Amino acid sequence: MSETSLPQELRDTMAKAVRLEYWNIFWTLTIIVTMGLVLGQSETMKTAWIEDTLGLVPPIMFLIAAHMERHSHRSRRFPFGFERVNGLGFFVAAVALTAVGALLLYNALMALGSREHATVGSIVILGHDLWLGWLMLAAQIYSLIPPLFIGRKELPLAEQLNDKLLHTDALMNKANWLTGAAGLAGIIGLGLGWWWADSVAAAIISVDVLNDGIKALRSSTAELVDGAPRALSSTDLSEDAQKVCDRLQAEFPDATVRLRETGRLIRAEVHDTHPPSECRHPRHYWPDEEDRAWRLAQVSFIPPMQNDNES
Repeated sequence: MSETSLPQELRDTMAKAVRLEYWNIFWTLTIIVTMGLVLGQSETMKTAWIEDTLGLVPPIMFLIAAHMERHSHRSRRFPFGFERVNGLGFFVAAVALTAVGALLLYNALMALGSREHATVGSIVILGHDLWLGWLMLAAQIYSLIPPLFIGRKELPLAEQLNDKLLHTDALMNKANWLTGAAGLAGIIGLGLGWWWADSVAAAIISVDVLNDGIKALRSSTAELVDGAPRALSSTDLSEDAQKVCDRLQAEFPDATVRLRETGRLIRAEVHDTHPPSECRHPRHYWPDEEDRAWRLAQVSFIPPMQNDNES
């Protein structure tokens, strides 16, 4: 078998997404370096720097999964190819976000509970003393700009590809203003002498990371255990899947319809009914929007069990 796991309709869109994710990694690295140069003793800056570093996980996992989808082939050992490799990458990213978010929140709360007083010193530039907080503020502002533009470009591609990993990355990038706002407030608070502002800002950033991780973990786990297909941006059931279920249920009213998701694709099982007499491609059962019919990869029919006393 030589057919790749990626539907033909998605290959141009996938190529665009791959190029964008390489740019995403490049700009994220510039943010990490910029933030790292002005960390100081601020808990807010350290937490924001770790969050920015975590921002590398989704694009890297996406690129690995995209490479396997595009260049790996179906085989005897992997008869479905690597359709689920994107879901596995989504799960890995979700675990990383959740674990680090919880750790960061714990550290922030411990610093707040112990009443740690972080200090922001000065550095000498061209013979002049400069408060390091000004450089921290500039780094925080810079860290907001690339993710905002990249996130806006990622969203339509994620929707076309039905890619939860790319979609989560896009939402994280678009919502990066919350991290930046908390970081700016924490640094300004330190400058005003509010010792608690630094830890509170760090806790807010941590909660944001943890929230993203938990939502991603719930959705990715559902796919790995053959749950019903989930929506891109939440743990609710997918609208596409619900329409497919309604379409099959309307044609086979006495049957039980079961759907599961393998990566981007939906596979349907229609139980307790015989298949139609004419041969139909799975896309025949796609309810509308033919440009997304590629999502329905399989429709299987399981006829009812024959009674033992039937001849």
